[in-house]
Amino acid sequence: MARGFVTAEEVAKRAGVSRSAVSRTFTPGGSVSKAVRKKVLKAAQELGYRVNRLAQGLNNDRSNLIGVVGANLSSPFISKQLDALSLGLLRRGSQCLLLNAADARKDIAPLIELLFEFRAQAIVVLSGEPPASIVDECIANGVRLILINQSMDRTDTNVVLSDDSHGADLAAMRLRSAKCKKVAVVTSGSQTPAQIRRANAFTKRMESEGISVVSWSDGPTSYESGYQAGCELLKDKDIDGAFCVTDLLALGFLDAARLEMKRRVPQDLSIVGFDDIPQAGWKSYQLTTIAQSFDALTEKVLAALDSDEPETRLQVVPVSMVERTTAR
Repeated sequence: MARGFVTAEEVAKRAGVSRSAVSRTFTPGGSVSKAVRKKVLKAAQELGYRVNRLAQGLNNDRSNLIGVVGANLSSPFISKQLDALSLGLLRRGSQCLLLNAADARKDIAPLIELLFEFRAQAIVVLSGEPPASIVDECIANGVRLILINQSMDRTDTNVVLSDDSHGADLAAMRLRSAKCKKVAVVTSGSQTPAQIRRANAFTKRMESEGISVVSWSDGPTSYESGYQAGCELLKDKDIDGAFCVTDLLALGFLDAARLEMKRRVPQDLSIVGFDDIPQAGWKSYQLTTIAQSFDALTEKVLAALDSDEPETRLQVVPVSMVERTTAR
């Protein structure tokens, strides 16, 4: 049978020092003489000892773990977001504990309760809305709660939002400048808060411009849903523009337009997406889209973690138009 990890007691025995001396040696700022430190480090290297950071955090009643809860982790946007966030947390000296909410449906409370058991320092929610009781428990235990692109009727949480309304307005104005007469707005059946904000803002602006809008909403937020939307909507020959509220939907819609419905893009049909995922810039797509900075989003999450302000903070991530080749 494989043995367990080398313990601090074994290091202490090898070095001929006390267990507390080993602990102080591996505690930043710990008081220990140079001679004792040298003996402890030599013994630790010989034995292959590594500090148990989880136990160390629990002894302090607070770990350096940041819990991250999210679903649809294979989504290009979520995976890119996680890549930037986990790297940012690591550079901050924190560890990322990721919990997949795919099976939690709309109730993510059990996952957040699990993070309490790990004594998480803070919790970042990428998907789903935690119930009020969980928010109360976070506050009672001094656990900072940060919601990304979610909406919540509370005044005691930290929220980081992309500027969805402005982005949707940019998309609407881009399709208007393409002289579109009838446009589609494509969302998934998941109807996340961000998707709703984008679709509503886009529809409101287009209607104010006197441009007809057709809405489509079905399926998961996926390439396949976008493809289905393209096949169904583009039977209407009058539709000459489309705003897809995520790039993943837009890529599926674009392929359906070209491959199934034989529409020329952008000559016959202009398409605008949202997010600027890496695939949007691939040569085969060159999608015109609304970009939100992954680095800016991560910086605002880290700022919320480091803030001493107890009250809620709303931070907005700016967006910008990325011109490529799918809009006239």
